[in-house]
Amino acid sequence: MDIYNFTTREKEILKLLVNGYDNAEMSKKLAVSLHTVKAHICNILQKLDAKDRTQAAIKALNFFN
Repeated sequence: MDIYNFTTREKEILKLLVNGYDNAEMSKKLAVSLHTVKAHICNILQKLDAKDRTQAAIKALNFFN
């Protein structure tokens, strides 16, 4: 996953996304605003060249395994 230059927070968000957390749950768990979570997810989608959260999760799972 290092080829994508994810920040530490983006890696945390991506792991939560893969585990099925929604934005509100991520926001609460990480003690950040919903807007911040959405911004990180947008960055993740761009870095992975993914069209949506599901595609991002699938790509991430392929790299994590």
